[in-house]
Amino acid sequence: MTELPDRRLLLVHAHPDDESINNGATMARYAAEGAHVTLVTCTLGERGEVIPPELAHLTGAALGQYRRQELAAAMAELGVRDVRLLGGAGRYSDSGMMGLPDNDDPGCFWQADVDEAAAHLVEVIREVRPQVLVTYDDDGGYGHPDHIQAHRVAMRAAELSAEAGAPVAKVYWNRVPRPVVEEAFARLHDDLPGLPFTKAAAVDDVPGVVAEERVTTVVDGTAHAAAKAAAMRAHATQVTVAEPYFVLSNELAQPILATEYYELVRGERGPGERETDLFAGVEETS
Repeated sequence: MTELPDRRLLLVHAHPDDESINNGATMARYAAEGAHVTLVTCTLGERGEVIPPELAHLTGAALGQYRRQELAAAMAELGVRDVRLLGGAGRYSDSGMMGLPDNDDPGCFWQADVDEAAAHLVEVIREVRPQVLVTYDDDGGYGHPDHIQAHRVAMRAAELSAEAGAPVAKVYWNRVPRPVVEEAFARLHDDLPGLPFTKAAAVDDVPGVVAEERVTTVVDGTAHAAAKAAAMRAHATQVTVAEPYFVLSNELAQPILATEYYELVRGERGPGERETDLFAGVEETS
């Protein structure tokens, strides 16, 4: 096997586009610094709502394949070359929004056996040996079943990997400190008259918003803001970008955050009041 770089980061996401919105600047920064960045996407987002009218004919498997192409284009913008689909392409399908009949589809990710799905992720962990894993909190950031399941699978895989002698040194959840997002929305409201969007989302529409003291780690990705926006733009079925803002299919504007925030939930915290590097304290780990 080819020798991997000293720093190895694994991100686990539910659908194509989640990675760029949540962690695009982080991924671009670490890829540019020479770290090995691995993305595992759990579904192809076959039940996503399509924004452009000219692509509205895409549904089901056809949409999933199109979103896979969007994902490849987005990762090219971020410089990420190691992209996996959990269990292989088509293994788990999009579960739709919480409470819909789609959740009962036996092939959807929400219905997957957690240990079985985690075993697929353990294979990736044993191969790549990441020191850092990033995923969602136990609510999936905003309650989507696939996000909740991605959290469960990622956390279980970390447990199983440790039991098998391949521990992940640090596990993080995506976060956004409330004061930061409130300030960003204040700017958005000032800028809204000049934007191609007519309405703004609310602070609580942003996944992972927490009190500032919950945030342990701040990753400054401002040098990679353009790459993050380009990656988000590549997900054209799901995202419309007008930097530094974007909308999803609900047409409610949100800020694009180039500084990204995390809560360390497993592992030793690096020195200082707040970490500025996901690898703080583990850079010498093989």
